Amino acid sequence: MKITVILCTYNRCQSLAKALDSLAAQTFYEPAEWEVLVVDNNSSDQTREVVEDFCGRYPGRFRYLFEPQQGKSYALNSGIREARGDVLAFTDDDVTLQPTWLQNLTAHLKDGHWAGAGGRTRPASVITPPRWLTLSTHAGMLYAHFDLGDQPLQLDRPPYGANMAFRKEMFEKHGAFRTDLGPGPPSRPIHRFGEDTEFGYRLFAAGERLRYEPSAEVYHAVPKERIRKEQFLASSFELGRYSIVQGGRRPDIWGISRKYFSVPYKLGVMLLQTLQWTMTWNPRRRFDRRCLVWKSAGYLAETLRPSVEKKSEVSIVR
Repeated sequence: MKITVILCTYNRCQSLAKALDSLAAQTFYEPAEWEVLVVDNNSSDQTREVVEDFCGRYPGRFRYLFEPQQGKSYALNSGIREARGDVLAFTDDDVTLQPTWLQNLTAHLKDGHWAGAGGRTRPASVITPPRWLTLSTHAGMLYAHFDLGDQPLQLDRPPYGANMAFRKEMFEKHGAFRTDLGPGPPSRPIHRFGEDTEFGYRLFAAGERLRYEPSAEVYHAVPKERIRKEQFLASSFELGRYSIVQGGRRPDIWGISRKYFSVPYKLGVMLLQTLQWTMTWNPRRRFDRRCLVWKSAGYLAETLRPSVEKKSEVSIVR
């Protein structure tokens, strides 16, 4: 089995170096053929120099790939096309990994029993939440929190892109990451997350099985500037939009677009949520309810948005 780790990066050369250090330190119980493919998504900092330094220090282990089309999904799909591995592991440029991360994440993907796997993602440092933040509720937005306990199991929810792996044939069978989802430039009407979980849901819909592997641990950085109300509210709004986009267009009811039925209902829900928010005095519960209002607003905004043709990549072949 050959393994390719795909790491996409954009203007984070300092944290990238730490991530690559932890990848260089990966160990295996048995000899393994593996590589790290770093996809530079049009960075303007010293990203290329950092990666080329690792390529020189670890010949044959690291490779550099430049993807000029801005958008994480474009970078991910370029990495998939250029990967030499039969199994593709994915992680981020602001994490550190346990030395046995890659071994443990991919160990059960040698045959066809599992289509992919997701590991455990924890914060890289102790977080002291402000008085308005319920950490357990918003950890997924804050640092891609993914922790389903200490025992392996079959997943019923998709893993996040910071810590996941799939057999490469899954992309050949079910398509690549959607290019209308995932981080992208402000100038493009893209949904700024969800490319990873949408692919997982696509596999579930096709009957594929994903494994949770708690021993594959990743530690995600949590910058202080990320712990802001505006950040969580914006993410809640995007989550509402994503809930519409991820599922695609649903069939009409009696020839009438579903939005004419869902909008009045969602407006009523949003009104109730707004009343609950404004009448709650506990700061954490109050902010939780405010986020629900923003999520409903995102749902409505996406439902009412005029339909446009989305050019989403569905093949890994150019």
